[in-house]
Amino acid sequence: MTEDRPRPPASVPTLTEVVALPPRPLPSDGAARPGTASPMAGAPPTPAVPPPDARLLPTEDELRQRVLEAVQQQVELVLEYRVRELMSPILARTADTLVREARAELARSLREIVSRAVVAELRRQREG
Repeated sequence: MTEDRPRPPASVPTLTEVVALPPRPLPSDGAARPGTASPMAGAPPTPAVPPPDARLLPTEDELRQRVLEAVQQQVELVLEYRVRELMSPILARTADTLVREARAELARSLREIVSRAVVAELRRQREG
């Protein structure tokens, strides 16, 4: 069954402005005038709706979370920089010490290998 409904527009406009309704005037003494029944009599009170701008403001917890994240990022950057700054000379000294010790150990090993090779060659020449 085909209905003859109009097709929706290709693009639907969106509301870009917030329209605030004017507040309703209240009686000066806060009570209904005698002889008139309030249409809201017996109805539960409506909760106060914050103004539109207040809904855009972050809550205290959201603000605390944002500040904490920003401070944490800054602390991490500063901490990383300081650790690198402090560790750089320590690592350089450690690397230099490691290279010196490795060279000394390599020199000892080479001397032992050459010494054994010379002894072995001298034995071969004497036996030969």
